[in-house]
Amino acid sequence: MTTRTPRTTRSCPCGLPEAYEACCGRFHSGAAATPTAERLMRSRYCAFVRQDAGYLMRTWHPRTRPERIDLDPRMRWTGLEILDTADGSAFHSTGTVTFRASYRGGSLHERSRFERVDGAWAYVDGDFLD
Repeated sequence: MTTRTPRTTRSCPCGLPEAYEACCGRFHSGAAATPTAERLMRSRYCAFVRQDAGYLMRTWHPRTRPERIDLDPRMRWTGLEILDTADGSAFHSTGTVTFRASYRGGSLHERSRFERVDGAWAYVDGDFLD
């Protein structure tokens, strides 16, 4: 299943058609919790786009979270394509999301694993593909 949504200048960087504030912005601010592993994946991609290291750290599983994250301010992310999801809904405690994140000069293809921690989705780790 491939979902790719055309982006407009007002749409969220995660690829969904809503404006940032109504989409990933509410997760980044803490006003809402991500309901699925896929939405967490999208919100984390958006956090990379926006250089929001705090959100990335808060949504990283405590078991695998690094002590710090250094984001490259020169990195320009250009799009996200969700290729597959398995589990990760409100009825699951784990899930995987396979995606391709494009950036100027290339792309990152990964299958990410997510688990719930105290009811909230958290990124555990991933396998690079290709």
